[in-house]
Amino acid sequence: MVILYPAIFVAAVVVANLMLLWLGPWFSPFNAFFLIGLDLSLRDKIHEMWEGSQLWIRMFIMISTGSVISILFNIDALMIGIASAVAFLLSGVADALVYHRLLKHPFLIKSNASNSVGALVDSIAFPLIAFGMIPGLFMIILLQFAAKVAGGAVWSFILQKIR
Repeated sequence: MVILYPAIFVAAVVVANLMLLWLGPWFSPFNAFFLIGLDLSLRDKIHEMWEGSQLWIRMFIMISTGSVISILFNIDALMIGIASAVAFLLSGVADALVYHRLLKHPFLIKSNASNSVGALVDSIAFPLIAFGMIPGLFMIILLQFAAKVAGGAVWSFILQKIR
């Protein structure tokens, strides 16, 4: 599990980017719920596994790896790759900071609280960087945020059951 979770974490963001590239923006809500929700909750599970002196270095390396791979897999759509990488990095750091502040709370509380912050950061950063100020931007952010929080809640419940 030590290597499997980080590999799934990085793979989920890469697959989310590829699905968006191949299927287009209409697939975005599915990505938000299933893959980004998984990433947010899995990052929390990994936080628990890696607790200790190397936590922040390992977490930064894992999140940065996902960001770099996001750019590489989206080289043909470079702005999407950059937007994904920046949003992934910012949301991962925001999620980690909130999760760490809530360490004394039960997993579902700290995971869903940190997922909400990470989802908000990701939902704002990605469309702003990728598309700029476009009509309907607020609705895109709101719907993405709702899908990521809901997906994160489902995944955090599943991951809590896995020991």
